[in-house]
Amino acid sequence: MTTQTRPLDHELIEAAAHVARTRCRGDNHTMAAAGRAQDGRIVTAVNAYHFTGGPCAELVLLGAAAAQGAYELNTIVAVGDRDRGVVPPCGRCRQVLLDYFPNLRVIVGAGERLRTVSITDLLPESYVWADHQLDTEESESLGTS
Repeated sequence: MTTQTRPLDHELIEAAAHVARTRCRGDNHTMAAAGRAQDGRIVTAVNAYHFTGGPCAELVLLGAAAAQGAYELNTIVAVGDRDRGVVPPCGRCRQVLLDYFPNLRVIVGAGERLRTVSITDLLPESYVWADHQLDTEESESLGTS
């Protein structure tokens, strides 16, 4: 279900935009992300581009959040450097974000079309990794533990 952005979402966009303006320099760091933790804290990160396919800002944000003890994120946004504005997560990030936080909200769009959507809206008919894992009891009964 798509919802309009709320004031706290604009604060998150500005946090990511500030990091993109002040910390993204050169080709190695071109995207910034900001996420709001369940306790209200804002965590930020930048991508680590590398020709081998370094991690996107959203994925770096997951590690930065965990390092700060923020294990539950409820909203995330990515912003490009050079005033490119909000950038939607790539396919890999969508899958990882869904697996980590199935109830996550993601800010997407531009200008008057900025909106907050569920991660599941961005990845319809998705593969949910947790749904395909054997629980301990089941794996023991199959002799795969």
